[in-house]
Amino acid sequence: MKTILHKANTRGHANFGWLNSFHTFSFGKYNNPERNNFGALRVLNDDTVSAGMGFGTHPHDNMEIVSIPLSGDLHHQDSTGRNEIIREHDVQIMSAGSGISHSEVNANKDKEVKFLQIWVFPKLQNITPRYEQKSFLPADRIDQILNVVAPDNKDAIFINQDAWFSLGNFSKDFSIDYQIKKPGNGVYAFVLSGNVVVNDQALEARDGLGIWDTDTIQFQASSDAEILLIEVPMQ
Repeated sequence: MKTILHKANTRGHANFGWLNSFHTFSFGKYNNPERNNFGALRVLNDDTVSAGMGFGTHPHDNMEIVSIPLSGDLHHQDSTGRNEIIREHDVQIMSAGSGISHSEVNANKDKEVKFLQIWVFPKLQNITPRYEQKSFLPADRIDQILNVVAPDNKDAIFINQDAWFSLGNFSKDFSIDYQIKKPGNGVYAFVLSGNVVVNDQALEARDGLGIWDTDTIQFQASSDAEILLIEVPMQ
Protein backbone atom coordinates (compact mmCIF):
# COMPACT_ATOMS: atom_id res chain seq x y z
CA MET A 1 0.00 0.00 0.00
CA LYS A 2 1.15 3.52 -0.85
CA THR A 3 -0.14 6.79 0.57
CA ILE A 4 0.32 10.53 0.16
CA LEU A 5 -0.81 13.01 2.82
CA HIS A 6 -1.97 16.55 2.09
CA LYS A 7 -2.67 18.51 5.27
CA ALA A 8 -5.27 21.26 4.98
CA ASN A 9 -2.76 24.03 5.68
CA THR A 10 -0.48 22.93 2.82
CA ARG A 11 -3.07 23.61 0.10
CA GLY A 12 -2.74 26.42 -2.40
CA HIS A 13 -4.82 29.50 -1.62
CA ALA A 14 -6.31 32.34 -3.62
CA ASN A 15 -8.53 35.10 -2.25
CA PHE A 16 -10.07 37.49 -4.77
CA GLY A 17 -12.51 39.07 -2.34
CA TRP A 18 -15.59 37.57 -3.94
CA LEU A 19 -13.90 34.13 -4.12
CA ASN A 20 -11.91 32.40 -1.39
CA SER A 21 -10.46 29.18 -2.81
CA PHE A 22 -8.20 26.45 -1.48
CA HIS A 23 -6.51 24.17 -4.03
CA THR A 24 -5.47 20.62 -3.15
CA PHE A 25 -3.77 20.34 -6.56
CA SER A 26 -2.06 22.85 -8.84
CA PHE A 27 -4.60 25.36 -10.14
CA GLY A 28 -4.43 28.93 -11.42
CA LYS A 29 -1.41 30.69 -9.95
CA TYR A 30 -0.79 27.83 -7.51
CA ASN A 31 1.71 25.62 -9.32
CA ASN A 32 3.22 22.76 -7.35
CA PRO A 33 4.81 20.11 -9.62
CA GLU A 34 4.53 17.56 -6.81
CA ARG A 35 0.77 18.13 -6.60
CA ASN A 36 -0.50 18.20 -10.18
CA ASN A 37 -2.96 15.35 -9.75
CA PHE A 38 -3.76 12.07 -8.02
CA GLY A 39 -4.18 9.59 -10.85
CA ALA A 40 -7.14 10.78 -12.93
CA LEU A 41 -8.13 13.30 -10.22
CA ARG A 42 -6.90 16.65 -11.53
CA VAL A 43 -8.57 19.39 -9.42
CA LEU A 44 -10.08 19.52 -5.93
CA ASN A 45 -10.99 23.11 -5.11
CA ASP A 46 -12.68 24.13 -1.88
CA ASP A 47 -14.50 27.35 -2.82
CA THR A 48 -16.44 30.02 -0.95
CA VAL A 49 -18.25 32.55 -3.17
CA SER A 50 -19.69 35.80 -1.82
CA ALA A 51 -23.40 36.63 -2.08
CA GLY A 52 -24.49 37.32 -5.65
CA MET A 53 -21.01 36.76 -7.09
CA GLY A 54 -19.57 33.96 -9.20
CA PHE A 55 -17.69 32.66 -12.22
CA GLY A 56 -18.66 34.28 -15.54
CA THR A 57 -19.13 32.23 -18.70
CA HIS A 58 -15.97 30.31 -19.59
CA PRO A 59 -15.13 27.23 -21.72
CA HIS A 60 -14.05 23.68 -20.89
CA ASP A 61 -13.37 20.56 -22.92
CA ASN A 62 -12.52 16.91 -22.22
CA MET A 63 -12.93 17.06 -18.47
CA GLU A 64 -15.45 15.56 -16.04
CA ILE A 65 -16.41 18.41 -13.70
CA VAL A 66 -18.23 17.60 -10.45
CA SER A 67 -19.74 20.30 -8.22
CA ILE A 68 -20.84 19.51 -4.64
CA PRO A 69 -22.45 22.40 -2.70
CA LEU A 70 -21.68 22.17 1.02
CA SER A 71 -23.93 25.09 1.97
CA GLY A 72 -25.95 27.59 -0.03
CA ASP A 73 -27.11 27.46 -3.65
CA LEU A 74 -25.23 27.65 -6.94
CA HIS A 75 -26.79 28.89 -10.20
CA HIS A 76 -25.50 26.95 -13.22
CA GLN A 77 -26.00 27.97 -16.86
CA ASP A 78 -24.31 26.45 -19.90
CA SER A 79 -24.21 26.43 -23.68
CA THR A 80 -26.44 23.34 -23.88
CA GLY A 81 -29.30 25.50 -22.55
CA ARG A 82 -29.15 24.25 -18.99
CA ASN A 83 -30.32 26.73 -16.35
CA GLU A 84 -30.28 25.04 -12.95
CA ILE A 85 -29.92 25.71 -9.23
CA ILE A 86 -27.58 23.28 -7.44
CA ARG A 87 -28.41 23.10 -3.74
CA GLU A 88 -26.87 21.64 -0.61
CA HIS A 89 -27.10 17.82 -0.76
CA ASP A 90 -27.07 17.91 -4.58
CA VAL A 91 -24.26 16.54 -6.72
CA GLN A 92 -23.81 17.83 -10.27
CA ILE A 93 -21.62 16.57 -13.09
CA MET A 94 -20.82 18.26 -16.37
CA SER A 95 -19.01 16.22 -19.00
CA ALA A 96 -17.31 18.94 -21.03
CA GLY A 97 -16.50 16.52 -23.84
CA SER A 98 -15.99 18.17 -27.23
CA GLY A 99 -16.53 21.62 -25.67
CA ILE A 100 -18.95 23.52 -23.46
CA SER A 101 -19.20 26.98 -21.88
CA HIS A 102 -20.80 27.57 -18.50
CA SER A 103 -21.16 29.99 -15.61
CA GLU A 104 -21.56 29.31 -11.88
CA VAL A 105 -22.90 32.09 -9.68
CA ASN A 106 -24.05 32.27 -6.07
CA ALA A 107 -27.84 32.11 -6.41
CA ASN A 108 -28.39 34.09 -3.21
CA LYS A 109 -27.91 37.81 -2.58
CA ASP A 110 -27.74 37.46 1.21
CA LYS A 111 -25.35 34.58 1.98
CA GLU A 112 -22.23 32.89 0.66
CA VAL A 113 -22.13 29.53 -1.05
CA LYS A 114 -19.52 26.92 -0.22
CA PHE A 115 -18.86 24.15 -2.71
CA LEU A 116 -16.29 21.67 -3.96
CA GLN A 117 -15.26 21.84 -7.61
CA ILE A 118 -13.61 18.61 -8.74
CA TRP A 119 -12.11 17.75 -12.13
CA VAL A 120 -11.41 14.23 -13.35
CA PHE A 121 -9.69 13.34 -16.63
CA PRO A 122 -12.23 11.52 -18.87
CA LYS A 123 -12.11 7.97 -20.14
CA LEU A 124 -13.36 8.82 -23.65
CA GLN A 125 -12.36 12.00 -25.48
CA ASN A 126 -14.62 14.42 -27.37
CA ILE A 127 -17.96 12.95 -26.30
CA THR A 128 -21.13 15.01 -26.71
CA PRO A 129 -21.26 17.37 -23.71
CA ARG A 130 -23.70 16.22 -21.04
CA TYR A 131 -25.06 17.33 -17.69
CA GLU A 132 -26.62 15.49 -14.76
CA GLN A 133 -27.72 16.50 -11.28
CA LYS A 134 -29.24 14.58 -8.40
CA SER A 135 -30.05 15.11 -4.73
CA PHE A 136 -28.77 12.66 -2.10
CA LEU A 137 -30.35 12.69 1.35
CA PRO A 138 -27.97 12.98 4.34
CA ALA A 139 -29.99 10.26 6.12
CA ASP A 140 -28.86 7.79 3.44
CA ARG A 141 -25.18 8.16 4.37
CA ILE A 142 -25.32 8.02 8.18
CA ASP A 143 -22.74 5.45 9.28
CA GLN A 144 -22.39 4.16 5.75
CA ILE A 145 -20.66 5.05 2.49
CA LEU A 146 -23.10 6.28 -0.15
CA ASN A 147 -22.03 6.10 -3.80
CA VAL A 148 -23.07 9.34 -5.57
CA VAL A 149 -21.00 9.31 -8.81
CA ALA A 150 -20.29 6.14 -10.82
CA PRO A 151 -19.99 4.69 -14.32
CA ASP A 152 -22.17 1.69 -13.40
CA ASN A 153 -24.78 2.64 -10.78
CA LYS A 154 -28.25 3.83 -11.85
CA ASP A 155 -28.79 5.37 -8.39
CA ALA A 156 -25.70 7.60 -8.79
CA ILE A 157 -24.91 10.17 -11.48
CA PHE A 158 -22.90 8.94 -14.45
CA ILE A 159 -19.25 9.80 -15.05
CA ASN A 160 -17.23 9.20 -18.20
CA GLN A 161 -14.44 7.47 -16.29
CA ASP A 162 -13.87 4.35 -14.17
CA ALA A 163 -14.31 6.55 -11.10
CA TRP A 164 -16.57 6.44 -8.06
CA PHE A 165 -17.38 9.30 -5.65
CA SER A 166 -18.88 8.44 -2.26
CA LEU A 167 -20.00 10.39 0.80
CA GLY A 168 -20.16 9.25 4.42
CA ASN A 169 -21.48 10.85 7.62
CA PHE A 170 -19.89 8.91 10.46
CA SER A 171 -20.75 8.88 14.17
CA LYS A 172 -17.92 8.97 16.68
CA ASP A 173 -16.19 5.58 16.99
CA PHE A 174 -17.90 4.20 13.89
CA SER A 175 -15.66 2.10 11.67
CA ILE A 176 -16.08 0.78 8.14
CA ASP A 177 -13.99 -0.69 5.33
CA TYR A 178 -14.05 0.55 1.73
CA GLN A 179 -13.40 -1.96 -1.04
CA ILE A 180 -11.62 -0.69 -4.16
CA LYS A 181 -14.06 -1.14 -7.04
CA LYS A 182 -11.58 -1.59 -9.89
CA PRO A 183 -8.07 -3.10 -9.75
CA GLY A 184 -5.41 -0.44 -10.25
CA ASN A 185 -7.56 2.36 -8.85
CA GLY A 186 -6.65 4.52 -5.88
CA VAL A 187 -8.81 6.50 -3.46
CA TYR A 188 -8.44 10.12 -2.42
CA ALA A 189 -10.08 10.58 0.99
CA PHE A 190 -11.02 14.20 1.79
CA VAL A 191 -12.36 15.04 5.26
CA LEU A 192 -15.17 17.59 5.12
CA SER A 193 -15.57 17.87 8.90
CA GLY A 194 -14.50 16.13 12.07
CA ASN A 195 -11.66 13.69 12.65
CA VAL A 196 -11.10 10.33 10.98
CA VAL A 197 -8.34 7.73 11.12
CA VAL A 198 -7.72 6.20 7.69
CA ASN A 199 -5.45 3.14 7.72
CA ASP A 200 -3.81 4.40 10.96
CA GLN A 201 -3.34 7.94 9.57
CA ALA A 202 -5.17 10.56 11.66
CA LEU A 203 -6.94 13.20 9.54
CA GLU A 204 -8.67 16.46 10.46
CA ALA A 205 -11.11 18.67 8.57
CA ARG A 206 -9.97 19.46 5.01
CA ASP A 207 -7.03 17.05 5.16
CA GLY A 208 -6.64 14.74 2.17
CA LEU A 209 -5.05 11.29 1.94
CA GLY A 210 -4.37 9.44 -1.30
CA ILE A 211 -4.19 5.64 -1.02
CA TRP A 212 -3.30 3.13 -3.72
CA ASP A 213 -1.79 -0.32 -4.29
CA THR A 214 -4.34 -1.86 -1.93
CA ASP A 215 -7.75 -3.53 -2.11
CA THR A 216 -9.28 -2.33 1.16
CA ILE A 217 -9.18 0.93 3.12
CA GLN A 218 -10.16 1.19 6.79
CA PHE A 219 -11.95 4.18 8.32
CA GLN A 220 -12.46 4.93 12.02
CA ALA A 221 -14.23 8.11 13.12
CA SER A 222 -12.55 9.82 16.09
CA SER A 223 -15.48 12.28 16.28
CA ASP A 224 -18.64 12.84 14.30
CA ALA A 225 -17.27 13.33 10.81
CA GLU A 226 -18.11 13.78 7.13
CA ILE A 227 -15.88 12.40 4.41
CA LEU A 228 -15.70 12.38 0.61
CA LEU A 229 -14.05 9.45 -1.17
CA ILE A 230 -12.89 9.78 -4.78
CA GLU A 231 -11.79 6.53 -6.41
CA VAL A 232 -9.95 7.02 -9.70
CA PRO A 233 -7.62 5.15 -12.07
CA MET A 234 -3.98 5.72 -11.17
CA GLN A 235 -2.70 5.20 -14.73
